[in-house]
Amino acid sequence: MTGFAVSRIAVIMMGVAAVVLGAEAAASVSLTNRDDRQHKVTIVEDGQSEDHILAPSAVLEGICPKGCVIRLNDSDDDEYTLDGNESVSIEGGFVYYDGPEVPEQPSPGGNGEGAVK
Repeated sequence: MTGFAVSRIAVIMMGVAAVVLGAEAAASVSLTNRDDRQHKVTIVEDGQSEDHILAPSAVLEGICPKGCVIRLNDSDDDEYTLDGNESVSIEGGFVYYDGPEVPEQPSPGGNGEGAVK
């Protein structure tokens, strides 16, 4: 193989790696604290737990790519199971599902909101 061919293969491999890493980053949970007080958030993933203190208006992004359990304020009663692609928020001391972490795409040919004019 020539040096040019090896360089070209290396560039292709780096491009594939970037796409794979980008896809994994997109499949993760985003958690926003919409309360006016901080909350202790415990994330249990793959048998490991990690605590975070989430201040008002703070956001945890890129968590739970394979799914996890989230607990609020050390309470076993406030346990939420997430698949790994949700956008959720804390409001009134509870976790609410905001939707999938996928940006909405405009409908092709539509005249409604988001349509290209």
